Amino acid sequence: MKNIIAVLLILTFAGFCTNENTSKIPSGVITYSALFTDEMSTDVSCYRIPALITAPDGTLIVAADERVESCADLRTNQNINIVIRRSSDNGVTWSECETVVNYPYGTSASDPSMIVDKETNVIFLFYNFMDHNKESGIYYLHVIKSQDNGKTWSEPENITSQITKSDWYSDFKFITSGRGIQTQTGTLLHTLVNLEKGLYLFGSRDHGKSWFLIDTPIRPADESKVVESVDGSWLINSRVNKGGMRYIHISEDYGNTWKTMSQPELADPGCNASLIRYTSVKDGFEKNRLLFSNANMENNRKNMTVRLSYDEGNNWTVGKTIYAGSAAYSSLTVMENEEIGLLFEKDNYKEIAFVRFSLQWVTNGEDRIEKAENK
Repeated sequence: MKNIIAVLLILTFAGFCTNENTSKIPSGVITYSALFTDEMSTDVSCYRIPALITAPDGTLIVAADERVESCADLRTNQNINIVIRRSSDNGVTWSECETVVNYPYGTSASDPSMIVDKETNVIFLFYNFMDHNKESGIYYLHVIKSQDNGKTWSEPENITSQITKSDWYSDFKFITSGRGIQTQTGTLLHTLVNLEKGLYLFGSRDHGKSWFLIDTPIRPADESKVVESVDGSWLINSRVNKGGMRYIHISEDYGNTWKTMSQPELADPGCNASLIRYTSVKDGFEKNRLLFSNANMENNRKNMTVRLSYDEGNNWTVGKTIYAGSAAYSSLTVMENEEIGLLFEKDNYKEIAFVRFSLQWVTNGEDRIEKAENK
């Protein structure tokens, strides 16, 4: 009976997606799944903007834009929904596609990103919103919450006034898609772009009851990712359009001031990437490791690559190519079994694919997970 009820609940979601596409599993990758494709529904133009997290119970949650009217971005697209899928077996099988944010035509939601609060087990899903009928060109910033590992979600909350300034009303502003972090002190932290003024951090110190803006613009930077270093400092890795490479920004005073450096070793065509912590000595592992994924080319969105850093993002390994063809936005997660999950756009936005693989595979057998006490 419980299973029947669960199926009926899933069917009540609007925008039910069908016909999961499958592709050949690349050599060395444990799992490959095409989770969102332009063939899933004749009513949808494309799926874009991947976001991926591991829920408190180990469930994988993927989110994306369901762009109905066209593949255009939020600024000119009057019908974009946010859809998710979930996996309870480390990405082997996935739930059907569920629409979690769906506004009437003329109002759109775009660019999903997530943060897991490990202290309260709440998942926050952020997105950018526009009402083309009443305030065309005006961006609002929303969040919804799940307290049951992504099975159900709260009503949207408009947090624009908390994390932007009053004179930003007509500015081109948006929360970066992908994911944010929770720091060692429990603060939720995420990145926000104002194309006219710079990159900013916003967050919450009370588990999402209220939100704040750190009013320090960071440049050069577009869509970015933030991680906390083991010493408590903050590291931002940024997209910079027409630069051909990534830039990093480091703050040792909780975002009040920043030191900026280019990273020529991280070629980038001006595209959203992913940066997460994989292991930390503070969590009992023998090494500090960061993971980074992006379209590893200076001028073209191709060659999806995953790299490792063993010195808190100052230097990176050559990396491993996940997909040499057309590839764009990506989102990484660490799975419950310590494997790595990656969700990325491929083949000129025709597909958003999920792959999972091991540390041994990424490093060609030169590194593997060990706890410090086992050495």
